Amino acid sequence: MNWYPIFYREMILFSRKLLRFGYLFSALVVPVIYLITFGLGLGRNVQIEGMDYITFLIPGLIAMSSMNNSYTWVASALNLNRIYFKTFQVFVQAPISPCSIMIGKVFAGVVKGLFASFLIIIVGLILSKQPFITPLSIVALFLNCFMFSSLGVIVGMVTKTHEDTSTYNNFLIMPMAFFSGTFFPIDRMPLLLKSVIYVFPLTHTNILIRKSSFDMEAFISLFVIVSFATVFFLIGSRLIRNYSE
Repeated sequence: MNWYPIFYREMILFSRKLLRFGYLFSALVVPVIYLITFGLGLGRNVQIEGMDYITFLIPGLIAMSSMNNSYTWVASALNLNRIYFKTFQVFVQAPISPCSIMIGKVFAGVVKGLFASFLIIIVGLILSKQPFITPLSIVALFLNCFMFSSLGVIVGMVTKTHEDTSTYNNFLIMPMAFFSGTFFPIDRMPLLLKSVIYVFPLTHTNILIRKSSFDMEAFISLFVIVSFATVFFLIGSRLIRNYSE
């Protein structure tokens, strides 16, 4: 349980942020803007995959929100703690294994991602008349938060300045948010671009989170997500183990 103090510290800081209106607003504003612009704009006049567009859009926004929040909060906080506040060095010098530090940071990111997703789910339940939450979507949501929290640790460890996190966000997170099936089915993309899109981990989260039953496509997407999550977690643990600043 060496990871728990790391996790508990992050939760204390997170609970303080919850008392600020700005945090709740920032977690909701972008997905809600997309929901109003695309969902209510196209609304129930457009049918996609046998459902109205707003019901198709909500799971994608949940996946995107979980990605953004689990990744951003971990990457930014770790970068600041490592470079500016120098609190990360205390963790490294403490009798805590690198894997425990990684677990504590990742689980904290998972909680933050799930919380932001829960806010979108509440909005979605109000706006959508069709069910969009399934057991597979819950599994996909948790794994997505775990995966991008692990990626956040990697970015937080390799960036040299706080501004560098924005660069990684622009080249990694932003393209996935728009081209991974969040707003429209991947099948409608050109074949050449589709082959690139299927490399994105968020693509497979969007596939799995919309599945109502476990089929071969769901199995493949689940395997890809677990593989990405495992690789990101191992790389992050290695970076913490080799940290020498």
